[in-house]
Amino acid sequence: MPLMRATHCPVAQPVLANAGLAGRRNRQPRIESLAYSFTLPAEPHCAATARAAIRSALDVHGLAPHADLAVLAATELIATAVKLTPDRELYLSLRYRTGALRLVLWDQHPRHTDPDDVSLCAERRLGALWLLAASVDECGGEWGTTEAEPPQRGVKSWAVLPCRRLDTGGKRP
Repeated sequence: MPLMRATHCPVAQPVLANAGLAGRRNRQPRIESLAYSFTLPAEPHCAATARAAIRSALDVHGLAPHADLAVLAATELIATAVKLTPDRELYLSLRYRTGALRLVLWDQHPRHTDPDDVSLCAERRLGALWLLAASVDECGGEWGTTEAEPPQRGVKSWAVLPCRRLDTGGKRP
């Protein structure tokens, strides 16, 4: 008798415990399913945690050749946020969409009311991201920062890193 997996949802149908898994055993997840996010403290040590998580996720999804650039991008985004918004939380997102890795970091930087403060703070953030800018530009990617839209608060920074050579429709290259 096949083993059934129960569900707590009253409308979901029970499924066989091994249904759909027989052909997937020992296979890596699809590239398109790469979608991870987590919250980190805005402390210097959190960059190491992010680097380890990113390397692991990219390796599992068959994107290990892109780990060095993704790790560099995340490190630069995190280091800048930690300098500008210490002792707050950071939210990091790593996704693969349409042939590119997308890293997004939200920090809780306070909203400035004085236009001079807004300009100076943005200038410092962009200046601190010079290595990110050079690396992302070199690979043909995109990057940027923007103030979060209400009701959110803080700053959203991102890097889009092309992975065209590995965009194989979910199949392993």
